[in-house]
Amino acid sequence: MVGQQIDSIFKKYNFNASVGIFRDSIPIYRKNNGYSDFVNKTTIDSNTVFAIGSISKQFTAILILLQMEQGKLSVNDKVSHYLPEFQTKEYENILISQLLNHTSGLNNVGGKLMFKSGSDFFYSNDGFNTLGKVVEKVTGKTFDKNVQELFKQVGMKNSSTGNIFEGKDFAGAYLGDIFHPERILNMPKRLGEKNIGIPAGGILSTIKDLQIWNNALYNGKILKAETFKQFISKSAERHHPVFGKMGYGYGIMLNIGKPIAYFHSGYIKGAPSLNIYYPESHTSVIILSNIADEAKGKNAIFRPHIEIKELTGAIENVIIDMEKEMKKPQPDNYK
Repeated sequence: MVGQQIDSIFKKYNFNASVGIFRDSIPIYRKNNGYSDFVNKTTIDSNTVFAIGSISKQFTAILILLQMEQGKLSVNDKVSHYLPEFQTKEYENILISQLLNHTSGLNNVGGKLMFKSGSDFFYSNDGFNTLGKVVEKVTGKTFDKNVQELFKQVGMKNSSTGNIFEGKDFAGAYLGDIFHPERILNMPKRLGEKNIGIPAGGILSTIKDLQIWNNALYNGKILKAETFKQFISKSAERHHPVFGKMGYGYGIMLNIGKPIAYFHSGYIKGAPSLNIYYPESHTSVIILSNIADEAKGKNAIFRPHIEIKELTGAIENVIIDMEKEMKKPQPDNYK
């Protein structure tokens, strides 16, 4: 049933994308549709590597938290303790935790703070690129090296960064629609440029690798239980322009209300993505695409993602209600 409904979303939007739904590691739904390369008519398949945009932020957050577990830093530390560019009157009191949940007031490094640190929410890519620099400072290794080691630890064999990717299965990003695609030049190298940044939005991955990541992360195989709780705890609130009101943890978005869901969208020009995990049923929903008609606006670009999230969220609620009903004591009809 769910397959037919998602198939109809693909059809309605001519959705050029790869979608995977998994219960633990068991595939519930898989569909690849369209082209990774519109010029050469290379079709999307299970090996296709996509730019995942801001889904990258959770990897950066986890690298920070892993350094905390090793005693190399605390999320309550001031960033100025690690980076000289933050040793100014404007920035000296910004905490690592405030970069993790976008409450630092930072927009662009070097600019005036949007508000007093810790008092509000403002989504900052530069904040996460700063976290990448903190990781480099305390480890003595490049961010690329750190994240590659994390991929290896988790078993993500087909993930990389825009700086170092050398594979042949990359889905080039495009603007426009499937009938008039306009290729974004210098992908994926441009993801490492200052206006984007690898820690904020420059990781490349596949459906399968993100499923492996979700299973490892949300089943306690990466972080200690206490650290994981910090990662997913709502420490800020965000009003997302596409997905609406939500909680925000450390590089992860949280559903407000039911069902419980941890998720993050990603958008690099021409590459809209969404990664969702429903912890109560151990279900991953991963949506990766490589074309976007920006003339129609972000709400239109993400319409298939929104509808798949709404559909799977409704199904999740039904599953949870059914499981609760089954656990209720049954009346004894044979007294």
